[in-house]
Amino acid sequence: MLLPSVAPAPAGAQPRPMTALADQPASRGIEWVPVFFGLAAMYVPTFVDLAMGLWKSDEQMHGPIILAVCLYLFWSLRHAVQDAPVVPRRAVAWPLFVFGLLFYILGRSQDIIMFELGSLIWILPALLLMQRGTAALKACWFPIFFLVFMIPLPGPIVDMLTLPMKTLVSWATEHILYAAGYPISRNGVILYLGQYQLLVADACAGLHTLFSLEALGLFYLHLTRHESWGRNTALAILIIPISLTANTIRVMTLSLITYHFGDEAGQGFLHGFAGMVLFLTALVLIMALDGLIQYVITRRQKARQIKVSLPRTAT
Repeated sequence: MLLPSVAPAPAGAQPRPMTALADQPASRGIEWVPVFFGLAAMYVPTFVDLAMGLWKSDEQMHGPIILAVCLYLFWSLRHAVQDAPVVPRRAVAWPLFVFGLLFYILGRSQDIIMFELGSLIWILPALLLMQRGTAALKACWFPIFFLVFMIPLPGPIVDMLTLPMKTLVSWATEHILYAAGYPISRNGVILYLGQYQLLVADACAGLHTLFSLEALGLFYLHLTRHESWGRNTALAILIIPISLTANTIRVMTLSLITYHFGDEAGQGFLHGFAGMVLFLTALVLIMALDGLIQYVITRRQKARQIKVSLPRTAT
């Protein structure tokens, strides 16, 4: 049996440092493995509880969508985080981590989902600052901010702001359908259309819908990546009237379905379909408004260029 011969190392050769192994592609990102396991141990039970409970309600159906979008955004930024310079900011990171951990413990032990889920907003920046530094945190600022839309709002705030929105949507629906010749009247947020009595629920025109549509608009702005902060701010603010318009179209759609096809059609599959119409309408309105703003900006830029290029007449 022949044994392979090993050539002796040349005289004066230095042994390869073990730290060089960390630079190999196979070991890149190995330091994140304990972080991922820790986050999974903490938050997978939270997401399972939400999937079995709160996310089944109409008001919180956007929760899993927000989570999926955030996971996609973090995955798309993995190279930016890995290539960021390693300049840990532990003096800032540890207070954030401890504060977020206390939030998580309080929320988990007392069943306060706003604290339990909101602790992510503190823990994720702390981990990025520990592992990489400020550059990695800057790269991931949007998905961390986007997690805010997944956190359920306090009930008193929701109730206080939802009623005026439902009243406005009900009023608009009544006047539009009445102008179209339908036999409709209104008492508060209850619509009387023919023989049917329709209650405008929170899911149809509440604060949660506005919250989810605001998230949709900000995600659209993130994808388009406009350089003008004024343009982004204007679109973010205009999402509020867009949300009210989309909600009015949804309520009108459900009212007409119920009036023409009966109560079962209005409460069955077509009710969910009207929810899809809501988000599609909002997306189309956001894109149309963005196009209109771009058209106005382009016209102004052309007008300025023409004004500059014109020769000045001597006086």
